[in-house]
Parts: sequence; structure tokens; C-alpha cells
Amino acid sequence: MPLDKKVMLTEEGLKKVQEELHYLKRVKRKEIAEKIRNAVAFGEISENAEYNAAKNEQAFIEGRVLALEKIIENYELIDKEENPDCVLLGSEVLIKDMKNKKECKYTILDYVESEPDCGKISVSSPIGKALLGKKKGDIVKVRVPAGHLEYKILDIE
Repeated sequence: MPLDKKVMLTEEGLKKVQEELHYLKRVKRKEIAEKIRNAVAFGEISENAEYNAAKNEQAFIEGRVLALEKIIENYELIDKEENPDCVLLGSEVLIKDMKNKKECKYTILDYVESEPDCGKISVSSPIGKALLGKKKGDIVKVRVPAGHLEYKILDIE
């Protein structure tokens, strides 16, 4: 992710990012510092697996803190009041698979908030891209490695 890229978030998504950042800074940093102190107490650090693991964890956490801080610096809240008759970022879309007739509901969000298992898909995913800008009643084709999938948009909220 480019560090200065504008990130579109819902209020819920912004809160999650802020909570994770707070947790990493206030809790995880202290836990890792304690792990490093304990590992140093074992003696020679060049061959100390606990020390190396703690330093790797510290590097990962610091990278995540930096990423979260950049998201918070560059976020914009999704305005859900815009045009409800077409799919936008933040829209909740009920679609029907034209082949197997199954219905599913997706919320179209930026990558930061996407959780496909919870029905929150990224605007940059194949389905997200295909749905964006479409209207209720439209048939949407999504290209996948095995061919194409077709969905009908049943409702947009």
C-alpha cells in the first residue's frame, strides 16, 4: 500500500483501526519489551532463539503501527447519503447468482475493512469492481479463472 494513499473508511472501520493502534502501542509494545528483557537475561543473544523471535515480533508490530498511523492520517469517511440507487463504496448490495439462484449480501468497502467471510468485500476485488456504479436490476458479469459468473442486483442500501 502506498503510504499516502487515501483510505475510505466507515465510522466502524475507523474505530477498529484506532483501537488496534491503541492496543499495539499501549499493550503489545510493553509485552514485547518484556520478552526481549527476559530473552537477554538468558545470556548470549547471537544464538538466543527467544531473543530473535521477540525482535522479529517487535519489527512486525512496529510495521503494523506505522501502517495504521498512515491509514489514520489519510482516511476519509464514507458518505452513505449520496446516491442510493447505484452501488458505491459503503453500499450494502443484495445479489443473486444467476446460475445457482443463491442470494448473498455484500458490503463494498476499502481493502482496510474487507472481511470476505463476514460479507465485507473490497472495492478492488473482482466482485467489488464489477458491482461498483451498477443499479438495482442490473446483471453483472464477473470474470474468474474458470470463466464468468453472473449476478443480478436485487437491492442496494
